[in-house]
Amino acid sequence: MAHDDHETMKLKNQLCFPLYAAARNVTNLYTPYLKPLGLTYTQYIAFLVLWERDGIPVGELCETLMLDNGTISPLLKKMQQAGYIERTRSERDDRVVVITLTEAGKALQEQAMDVPKKVASCLALSPEKAQALYALLYELLNNQCRKEKEQNNENDL
Repeated sequence: MAHDDHETMKLKNQLCFPLYAAARNVTNLYTPYLKPLGLTYTQYIAFLVLWERDGIPVGELCETLMLDNGTISPLLKKMQQAGYIERTRSERDDRVVVITLTEAGKALQEQAMDVPKKVASCLALSPEKAQALYALLYELLNNQCRKEKEQNNENDL
């Protein structure tokens, strides 16, 4: 291994580590605000999508959250058991399962309304830096999604 190869193998030179650590830290900031609501972080982000677009197919929720069906299905089952959502087969295509908020699921939005502000107050970033970070992270995610789609299209040929 060349000297430069050893340098690239140091944790401090890995982009993945600060992304991983920051994601974990930020996600953990939500816990004290979500726990009283009986929600996990993943349930919370699923609710964010559903509060915005109620009545969407499971596949659309998976795509939006960048999670697979194996991760979403148990999550939705717990949300349904708690009385927050209903899962029904689409009338147009019975292979498609549609998620609909119940009245309790809709009411939960009011209870969670202050969560974003509380979490934002825990971050030591100016609004400008937070917006710049947001833009960079979505650029990274969008570029990766585009690459994956291109690779999938090449594999289909």
